[in-house]
Amino acid sequence: MPYVNKFIATANKQKAYEILMKTGFSMREAQRLIDKGRLICGGSVVSEKNAILSGDIFLIDYEAEPKGLKPIFECESFAVFDKPSGVLSHPNGRHCEYSLNDEIYTLFGRDASVAHRLDFETSGVIVVGKDRNSTTKLKKIFENREVSKSYVAMVQGKIKREFTIDAKMDLANNYDDVKMRMQICENGKSAVTKILPIRYFDDIDTTLVQAIPLTGRQHQIRLHLFHVKHKILGEPLYGLPRPQIEKILDKEVSEHERINLTGAKRLLLHSDEISFKFDKIFYNIKSKFDAEREFYRFAKEGLFWSKIFFF
Repeated sequence: MPYVNKFIATANKQKAYEILMKTGFSMREAQRLIDKGRLICGGSVVSEKNAILSGDIFLIDYEAEPKGLKPIFECESFAVFDKPSGVLSHPNGRHCEYSLNDEIYTLFGRDASVAHRLDFETSGVIVVGKDRNSTTKLKKIFENREVSKSYVAMVQGKIKREFTIDAKMDLANNYDDVKMRMQICENGKSAVTKILPIRYFDDIDTTLVQAIPLTGRQHQIRLHLFHVKHKILGEPLYGLPRPQIEKILDKEVSEHERINLTGAKRLLLHSDEISFKFDKIFYNIKSKFDAEREFYRFAKEGLFWSKIFFF
């Protein structure tokens, strides 16, 4: 498991934050670790930085276990990875067995961090700052929307021509019952996505499209394509009843059942290209993943298994 209880000191009536600072953490880092419940004394979580501690002190620490994923682009300040589908950008709790952080920490150290989000099931290019200063600058670029992104997706049905989806969206009212979900609503935030057909596959009635988000909402491409009745194959959140969504998210269905329910064993959405200016240099980084070939293969497989289940 990535998180381990790491022995750091034996205390004798010492303040919690002082113990952490003696092991090399700054006051700010010590406060953050305590706020996150990462300090243990006598088997209990320490919740106050000024708590007086005695006995063996443990830190719940992240132990990187890399699988060998390497960046597709790298410069002095940042790197870009082709994140596989099914990998978290960063760990979401003690029971997360693997995330991109395992690779990032191993290659660049603990001050490195992802600069933006990419959904768990979405694959593709993701930018990583190698140090805190670079990450802060990169995050500001993303927050200010000074980035161009292009995705590819395999969707249901035939799309003949380019069009733009302009549909406001916001959190669904019951999102916390299952997972973060979004909804189209008149009172929501502006959301605009440009869709361009790349290739229609007549044998499986699907279209490979390029999706360009002109705004940056959570699940924007996924919800917008579902909204216009061109659902992305493999989509687990939109278009299914809640019990099925829960089973997929909790991994209580087999791969073949997942394929039968959603059309593919993974979400067929890929972050394909990203462009931005950093320190006066313009960067355009394209994924090395062959989405057309791989998504067609997944979609073909999905059609095969759905026929078996139907029969």
